Amino acid sequence: MHGGGVDTDKHNGADSASLREKVKLRRGEKWRILKNIIMVSVAFMVQFTAFQGTANLQSSINAKEGLGTVSLSAIYAALVVSCIFLPTLVIRKLTVKWTLCVSMLCYAPYIASQFYPKFYTLIPAGILLGLGAAPMWASKATYLTQLGQVYAKLTDQPVEAIIVRFFGFFFLAWQTAELWGNLISSLVLSSGAHGAAATVDGSDNGTSAHNGPNLDSCGANFCVVETSDNANLQRPPDSEIFEISAIYLSCIIAAVIIVAVFLDPLSRYGERRRGSISATEISGMQLLSATFKQLKKANQQLLILITVFIGMEQAFIGADFTQAYVSCALGIHQIGYVMICFGVVNAICSIIFGSAMKYIGRVVIIILGAIVHGGCIIYLLYWRPHPDHQIVFFILSGLWGIGDAVWQTQINGLYGALFRRNKEAAFSNYRLWESVGFVIAYAYSTNLCARMKLYLLFGVLVCGMVGYTIVEIRQLKKEKRLKELEEIPKQQQTDADRKAIEDDDEKDELEEDIVVTHL
Repeated sequence: MHGGGVDTDKHNGADSASLREKVKLRRGEKWRILKNIIMVSVAFMVQFTAFQGTANLQSSINAKEGLGTVSLSAIYAALVVSCIFLPTLVIRKLTVKWTLCVSMLCYAPYIASQFYPKFYTLIPAGILLGLGAAPMWASKATYLTQLGQVYAKLTDQPVEAIIVRFFGFFFLAWQTAELWGNLISSLVLSSGAHGAAATVDGSDNGTSAHNGPNLDSCGANFCVVETSDNANLQRPPDSEIFEISAIYLSCIIAAVIIVAVFLDPLSRYGERRRGSISATEISGMQLLSATFKQLKKANQQLLILITVFIGMEQAFIGADFTQAYVSCALGIHQIGYVMICFGVVNAICSIIFGSAMKYIGRVVIIILGAIVHGGCIIYLLYWRPHPDHQIVFFILSGLWGIGDAVWQTQINGLYGALFRRNKEAAFSNYRLWESVGFVIAYAYSTNLCARMKLYLLFGVLVCGMVGYTIVEIRQLKKEKRLKELEEIPKQQQTDADRKAIEDDDEKDELEEDIVVTHL
């Protein structure tokens, strides 16, 4: 099979098409593409089993002087900087596959630092992780999007639907990391002395809350400053933390090996041939500014707030909901189980929404996500968590997972569809603004009460949906205009008409350059 064959067109003279490689692929290549999608999804699942598990424990096991929260803040602050400067440059130098390998390795020192958690070990390791995360996410998104384009051409299906389906499958695998990560830590902690103690503490806490006024400080009334002496936040024995960290560190190494050994390089599918920034011979500073150039685009600007919301809502469910609702009312030993519910529902919905988009469209699914999250926020403002209403914690966690699955699949897919020509810069922006959401949420985490956090979250959601709606309206108008322009014979097109067609961000020559050969 000739996977990445080159067939340079010599007939067009100075035409730009003459500089582009043709990607020759057989119909049977689609099975190899699906294998690659599975490999990259499994690698990220294993990787984030380690990271999510570690991150969820930070506020508990490294509570002293807020070390855990500060280290998470360092990760996302470094991620913001990394999104601006690194992804396009690193991918250009290393290619997509090896960017994934190197970036994944950047997670290892942070996990290893759990063996000796100090400010001078955890913070630098967190910064390194943040710097590596942006190129990793951008290269993953580029890989999925480009394989989606090739697969769509091979199977004669709509490109956008395939891209969203691939993202849906990826997030199905990725979200299960929440399950495996929590399961590993829960099993290790509950099997030790701390597990038994936590259960007693938890039930004592629940009982006293049930009989006394303690429950009044849970839910929307929860303020970190007033409850900083929570006995449930005592650090487990070092031996248990070391055991968990050793398992997680092994996961990181396994993820890197999966990518290095089993993933086909993107060059097989025309990595260097498209007319995008990664294929163009330009200076380092121009590469660094690619993310800023992307920000000049109106659609990118309009999507900023909904992308910031995605970061804020993930930080809320992982930090504030678990602390203000679950831990406060039920005890810290229940957090793992509630978060497993979030992860499982999120994973199932990711694959459902990825496939359903082809039948009901992106707009319907995104409206559903906004209604679900908006409804949850309003309910959380008025609901008083109570140990007798245990099922409500799991329902809310599951509903939040449904909303998160909408954003993860649809907004990622939207970025991939709107900015096909400059995928690396577009996904750098996605990760940048999502990280800004995380940073904002962690920055006010210890200073604001839960009620104000919910108000802020609701406000950003509403404003973000307004921006998204404008993007959809602009898209409808643009598609109508381009359709009219393309119906005009080429000889009758004005320079402005030709420029409008040529400058279309969704027009990626990859679809034209794939040559499908028959067996």
